[in-house]
Amino acid sequence: MKKMSYQKFKEDCAKEIEQQTQNHKMQSVSQHWIQQAQSLKYSYHFEWLGRPIIQYPQDIVLMQELIYSIQPDLIIETGIAHGGSLIFSASMLELNAACGGPQDAAVLGLDIDIRQHNREAIETHPMFKRISMIQGSSIDPEIIAQVKAKAAHKNKILVCLDSNHTHDHVLAELEAYAPLVSVGSYCIVFDTIIEDLPDDMFGDRPWGVGNNPKTAVWEYLKTHPQFEIDKSIQHKLLITVAPDGYLKRIKN
Repeated sequence: MKKMSYQKFKEDCAKEIEQQTQNHKMQSVSQHWIQQAQSLKYSYHFEWLGRPIIQYPQDIVLMQELIYSIQPDLIIETGIAHGGSLIFSASMLELNAACGGPQDAAVLGLDIDIRQHNREAIETHPMFKRISMIQGSSIDPEIIAQVKAKAAHKNKILVCLDSNHTHDHVLAELEAYAPLVSVGSYCIVFDTIIEDLPDDMFGDRPWGVGNNPKTAVWEYLKTHPQFEIDKSIQHKLLITVAPDGYLKRIKN
């Protein structure tokens, strides 16, 4: 059998992904699947190295691709919960270092309430050596100042926003942390899918259709041409919690 070059393989993949975007039935089935999965709390059922990560496996794999491609020396995450995402990011940075990437790369997690049992689980994990955490509101000026101080001497920064999902909160996070993102890297805004789901799925949550991370992204991009939505990612994934949420920094 003739061996296919990596370049040819990637070209074929690009054509196949384009076919996915034009396949309306596949798009519809994917959206229906997401609605059913959300109603069953599907994303809550996965762990990374022993900690709940609360993400779709598709987004987890894509994050691995981005982290390896970008080789960040700092990943900033708002929203900690059980700590699975911090552990995931730290483990990817550990692998990057083993492959010759930044040796001192770190993850910084922010949360308004780091519960003691979660803090203990994170702090006793082998990957904690690359993790630091700050408790407080991600949009508090004092917290923002602490994050900027930690980011001051870093070369490549990746940001993930996954805390309070209201429009105003996410927009404030974007204003605070997106400017820290390096050119060629990403600010990833999770749970933009809220805009595409039935409004009655969110119970007593303060967010919903018209008031969520996706509406914040759209508002932010009106005045920040340094970023663009990398549509190629959602076209590849089809199933993602972050449609329109993978924001690539294209210029200073």
